Amino acid sequence: METTALSMLPPIITIVLALLTKEVYLSLIVGIFAGAMLFTGGNFLQAILTFFEIMSMKIGDNVNILAFLVILGILVAAITRSGATRAYGEWARRTIAGKKSALGVTALLGILIFIDDYFNCLTVGTVMRPVTDKFKIARAKLAYVIDSTAAPICIIAPVSSWAAAVGSSLPEGSLIDGFALFLQTIPFNLYAILTMIFMAFIVVTERDFATMGKVVRDNAKEFKIPDEYKDAVKDEMNLGGNGKIIDLVLPLAVLISVCIYGMLYTGGIHDGKSVADAFADCDAAQSLVFGAFIALIFISVLYLPRKVITFSEFCDCFAQGFKAMVPAIFILCLAWTLSGVCSGKYLNLGGYVGEIVQNNLSIAVFLPVIFFLVAIALAFATGTSWGTFGILIPICMSILVNLPADDAANLLVICIAAILSGSVGGDHASPISDTTILASAGAQCNHLEHVETQVPYVITVSACCIVGFLAAGFTQNGWLGLATALACLILVMFVVKTKVSPPADS
Repeated sequence: METTALSMLPPIITIVLALLTKEVYLSLIVGIFAGAMLFTGGNFLQAILTFFEIMSMKIGDNVNILAFLVILGILVAAITRSGATRAYGEWARRTIAGKKSALGVTALLGILIFIDDYFNCLTVGTVMRPVTDKFKIARAKLAYVIDSTAAPICIIAPVSSWAAAVGSSLPEGSLIDGFALFLQTIPFNLYAILTMIFMAFIVVTERDFATMGKVVRDNAKEFKIPDEYKDAVKDEMNLGGNGKIIDLVLPLAVLISVCIYGMLYTGGIHDGKSVADAFADCDAAQSLVFGAFIALIFISVLYLPRKVITFSEFCDCFAQGFKAMVPAIFILCLAWTLSGVCSGKYLNLGGYVGEIVQNNLSIAVFLPVIFFLVAIALAFATGTSWGTFGILIPICMSILVNLPADDAANLLVICIAAILSGSVGGDHASPISDTTILASAGAQCNHLEHVETQVPYVITVSACCIVGFLAAGFTQNGWLGLATALACLILVMFVVKTKVSPPADS
């Protein structure tokens, strides 16, 4: 389809409606249908068929992710039913001294689970939510900590599904190894690095500001559980089970280790490939469902013979786990469909953005910051990091081919790092992002409240990144860009600590 500014309408409609009505499902449906109407030239009946054609295609392409989410939901239900989560919560309540420690452990656990952001969001939320609830920590703040250690850690971890996705985004025929290029971008991925530093600052100093500050103060006075999750809390409180902490730790350890092995296996480690090549060539979604299924088998062997839960209770977990994941799955399916209607086969939003980028890049020193800003806008509009860097990395490669060899070599790594940074930043701010949705689900927090409280922090970090990428572009030195961004963030943190009062109970 010919690229026009109209391709921006579906994500704009969705985001505006979501912010105005607070109804994510309806907003996504309206945005998708608006895109289908544009594509079909206003043909109402054909637009309906196009809507579900895209949805069925997207669900088919992502069936492994959906299966992983369902199995993960079953695992979480089984662990909860066993009493292992309660045993961990009781131990944590005795051991963890206060809010800072609770959120610090949450952040540490998020950093340790670096293989995939979906797995990270749901696992960290499930394990830490009972502990943070005890200290009346707003679930929006829990969701922020989860989100700040999900995609940001995955995008700088060599052993992750994101590393594989970035490596596979290079256009065919590239003379550069995708995995090697990814490794070079790690120290210059300013948004990921600065986000985790800023999150640590907020946890330690408790200087929450803007919307987050109000939500945190309100919850300190009267802790609030979102209406949509109150039944889940009642169910958890009424569960029995004689599980111990080991019944939580072992399944998680098996899940993580088998998912990592799954990446190596699907990447061809048994066919003689090196570890780096296997990770670069793996099927991340298939690896996750592989690991989750084996973890499900393991948990049945661990629980049933010891009568941690009965066979009937174990079977009940299948329906409970699926039910718990339905809201996240529904939003994901709609978010994927919106991404599909904006794809090259339909409205070609990426092509439109690409033309703008290519037609307005005359000064090479501005390339990093322009790619960063375009990536933020595109990820925010489409709700997908992977789709964003999948679109922009080939554009970046084609632009740098036309520059002198020395300039291209100096700028390539910085520009790719800027694209990855912007992809995560826009994804963090977008209400239709899958990782933002799953962070909300993991924390059992109202989704739009999570977005509204996180956006001011995203803007703060992104502003520092803009300064850093400007410095990197002018000097063509990524390390100077990192140093500049860090200096900017330190100044911001000093101002926040000076101007924002600590909570009354700190």
